Amino acid sequence: MEDHDDFAFEPVPGLPEKLPVGETLLWQGSPDWKALAISAFHVRKVAVYFALLLAWHLATRAGDSVADLAMTVAWHGALAAVTIGILSLLARLYARGTIYTLTTKRIVIRSGLALPVTLNLPLALLDTAALTIQPLGTDSIALSVTQPNRVAWLVLWPNARPWHFNNPQPMLRCIRDAAVVAPLLKRALEAETGGSQPRVALRPQPQPDAGEIADGATIAA
Repeated sequence: MEDHDDFAFEPVPGLPEKLPVGETLLWQGSPDWKALAISAFHVRKVAVYFALLLAWHLATRAGDSVADLAMTVAWHGALAAVTIGILSLLARLYARGTIYTLTTKRIVIRSGLALPVTLNLPLALLDTAALTIQPLGTDSIALSVTQPNRVAWLVLWPNARPWHFNNPQPMLRCIRDAAVVAPLLKRALEAETGGSQPRVALRPQPQPDAGEIADGATIAA
């Protein structure tokens, strides 16, 4: 039996067409599915919710028999396991189907399950980029675009910065090699401006939560 590749039509994995002459591939990567499950699918919050729900049920049924209490625990445990399992499976599928690509001219995000979507983001349209440290040794880089350009949040998700609905920001989410991507992005942005006005200053970021790539800004390396 032959394996079926849903993206076999791509001339280069993650890209809808071959790169034009003069454009070079710098980096490709995908989200870490475990970190994506925590960050985008909130499996930890779901687990806490079911734990609190179970505690409430046990507290309100303190007079029930041991058999009834055991049934309550089993029912809530099974429901929690199924829910978290489904969310984890979705995270794994999304991570498997997502490829982030950085070239000398653009960032490309290919993502989706049944209907894959490819977003081409020219570096010339980048305004800022913010780095966020996340669980399990992963980082995310959110990219804001210059106005009036705008990308639909629903098209981006889960590759979108959380809680930015009015001005959605594409995101390289839950990647393990942000320390590699950051200087590559820095150099690509500087090359895009011809080196006359460097858009990025790369140096160690003392804050553990965020940094920015922009004129005179910073990003953790």
